[in-house]
Amino acid sequence: MTALTRDAALALDADDALAPLRQLFDIPDGLVYLDGNSLGVLPRATPARVAQVVQQEWGQGLIGSWNAAGWMALPQRIGDKIAPLVGVGAGELVVADSTSVNLFKVLSAALQLQRERDPARTVVVSERSNFPTDLYIAESLGRLHGCMLRLVDRPEDIPAALDGRTAVLMLTQVNYRTGRLHDMAALSAAAHGAGALTVWDLAHSAGAVPVALAADGADFAVGCGYKYLNGGPGAPAFCWARPAHAGRAWQPLAGWHGHAAPFAFEAGYQPAPGMARYLCGTPPVLAMAALECGVDTLLAAQSLGGMAAIRAKSLALTRLFITLVQQRCGGHGLVFASPDADAQRGSQVCLAFDGDSDAGRAGGAFAVVQALIARQVVGDFRAGDAADGLPDILRFGVTPLYTRFADVWDAVEQLRQVLVSGEWREPRFNQRGVVT
Repeated sequence: MTALTRDAALALDADDALAPLRQLFDIPDGLVYLDGNSLGVLPRATPARVAQVVQQEWGQGLIGSWNAAGWMALPQRIGDKIAPLVGVGAGELVVADSTSVNLFKVLSAALQLQRERDPARTVVVSERSNFPTDLYIAESLGRLHGCMLRLVDRPEDIPAALDGRTAVLMLTQVNYRTGRLHDMAALSAAAHGAGALTVWDLAHSAGAVPVALAADGADFAVGCGYKYLNGGPGAPAFCWARPAHAGRAWQPLAGWHGHAAPFAFEAGYQPAPGMARYLCGTPPVLAMAALECGVDTLLAAQSLGGMAAIRAKSLALTRLFITLVQQRCGGHGLVFASPDADAQRGSQVCLAFDGDSDAGRAGGAFAVVQALIARQVVGDFRAGDAADGLPDILRFGVTPLYTRFADVWDAVEQLRQVLVSGEWREPRFNQRGVVT
C-alpha cells in the first residue's frame, strides 16, 4: 500500500466541490475539529441572526413579534427545512424540546398504538450499546405502560429478537459508540413483519448521511439539532411520525402549543391535527433562530450535490482516517470499533485499545484524547462498560461541510506523536472534568 502524504490530502482538498462551504463556519485558527458528532461548529451567520432577534424582534417588537416576526411558526418553518434532509414531506416534522423529550413522546405514542391493537405486545427491542438516555426513557415508559426492554448485543441479532410480543423496535440509526449505520429499510421491514412499530433516533445521522424515513418504512423518528445540524449547544430537537400514525396517537405531554386552538384557552385538551400535536410548551425563540442558521448551512450544499455529495465526502474522509491509522499508528494496540465496510459506517471513526497494549492496560483512552486536545485536535472519549464488554472509545467525527482531508491527515499525525511519545501518561491528561 502506497503511503499517503499530506500533499496528497491537500490535493484532495483542492478538488473538493464542497470546500467553499467551510467559509460558512467560524472555526478557530489552527484547530482540527473532529467532534461535530457531539457539537457542531458555529455558523458565521448565527451571531448576527441571534443579535437581530434579541435587539430588534425582542428588544423593539417585544410581544408583538409572536405575530410580526413569525415566532409562532418557527417549529413548523424550521421543521419544513429539515424535512427533505430526512426524507419526509412538508408539514410532517416539527422542531421542539430536546431529543430525549421527543423520544418520550413518540415512543409513548407507539406503545399506545400497539397496546390498542394487541395488549400482549409488551416488549421494546433495542441495542445494549444504544445511547443510554434512549434506554433510560424506554425503561421509564416501560414502567408506565407495563412494558419491558429487551437488549441485543450485536446488530445481526436484532431480527431474531423480534417476535409476537414485540411492540417497538427502537434504534439509533448510527450507533453513537461504534458509528455502525443500520439498514433502516431492512430492519423496519423485519419489525413490521413481526407486527412491531419502529422508532428511530437520528442524532448521528441527520445531516451526516442520507436519511429516507418515509421510503424506508420508519414509523416514528427523533433527531438532534446541535450535532450535524449545527444549531448550537442545547439546540431544539425534532420529531416525526408517519402521517398515518400522527393523528391517531396521543403524545403524553399535552401542552397548549399542541392544542388545536392554543388561544381559545379551553379547559379541556383537544390535540391539534397531525404533527402539531407533538408540540408542548412555548418554543425557545433564540435557540430556534440559531438552529435555523445551522440548518441553512446544510441547505447550502443542495446546489453542490446535497446529501449525496455530503455522504460521498464523509466516506472518503473516514476511509482516509482508517488508512492513515493503519499506516502510521501500528504497534500501539489500536483497534477499530467502527465498521470497515463503507455501507455500514456513519460519519465517524471509532478506535479502542486492545488489552495487551500499554494504553489498554492503563485505561489510557481518555488520556490520549486529552493529549490530542492539547495539540489542537478535538475528538472525544466515550467510556465503556466492562460488565457489558464495551471498551473505552476514542471517537473522531467528520463533518463534510467543514472537515478537510488535511485535517484528517494532521489528526492522525498528532495521534501518532502522542502514542510514540507516551505523553498521554502525564497526570494532566488523566484529570477528568464534569464533562468527559
